[in-house]
Amino acid sequence: MIAYLNGLITHKTPTYIYVDCNGVGYHVNISLNTYTKLESLTKIKIFTYLNIKEDEQSLFGFFDDEERSLFVLLISVSGVGVNTARVILSYMTPEEVKVAIIHENAFALGKVKGIGPKTAKRIILDLKDKVIKETGGEQVILLSSESNTIRNEALSALIALGFPKPVVEKQIKSIWDKNPDIEQVEDLIKQVLKQMN
Repeated sequence: MIAYLNGLITHKTPTYIYVDCNGVGYHVNISLNTYTKLESLTKIKIFTYLNIKEDEQSLFGFFDDEERSLFVLLISVSGVGVNTARVILSYMTPEEVKVAIIHENAFALGKVKGIGPKTAKRIILDLKDKVIKETGGEQVILLSSESNTIRNEALSALIALGFPKPVVEKQIKSIWDKNPDIEQVEDLIKQVLKQMN
């Protein structure tokens, strides 16, 4: 198992990167969550998961070990493969996935492409206890689902306006970290638009 790669990013897209480690280039599949964090970097230590099938080997990379751990938990669920797990972590942050699992929010998980109601419920059933145990639960439970709704609605609106998702996510997170008491979607959107100008 390759635990991590430490090297230069020689090619970068929202779905994969090339990492040069002492002259050897690795093709690493990534989520949008990881892409937003490494977008401005040229050198990286990226945590990895090697997926081995009979006819294929693929390497998945994660900006931090928290995302990798969640990815491993997700693919342990029957019906969730590596690509589906990556889509989940592209549509939602690891924090949002954990909140959805702990609060048994099958609707939030079901909005992810490729996840039906049955799979969403299976993810919750299989992983709730594991996620609570792994995180201690307190930090995640304290997160308001209302705040996630405001952030998601703002994200959807700004994407509809034509702004790229990775850029918008970064701006929303930056503003939310400074002003966690925002109560109106409109206020959050206005602040993001100000930063975009």
